[in-house]
Amino acid sequence: MNRRKKIYADAPRNISKAISEGEIVADFLPPPDKLVRKEPKVKITITLNSGSIEFFKKYARKNNVKYQTMINEVLDKYVQKYTERAIG
Repeated sequence: MNRRKKIYADAPRNISKAISEGEIVADFLPPPDKLVRKEPKVKITITLNSGSIEFFKKYARKNNVKYQTMINEVLDKYVQKYTERAIG
């Protein structure tokens, strides 16, 4: 394994002083229970093009996520976009 020493050129020289004088930022993240999607899922069987599945599997492995979750996100975004268009 090739480990290179990282150089942080933009870091302040006196880290302790920078931390103690730094600005406190309010927590903007939702609590963990709000991160879990509670929308019910429905199991289906679907036939998709092998190229599409390979694409999602490749990027799912890179991002340590299930490929089905990625496909679901794409479908959700598609539905959201065209639902908003139909309403507006």
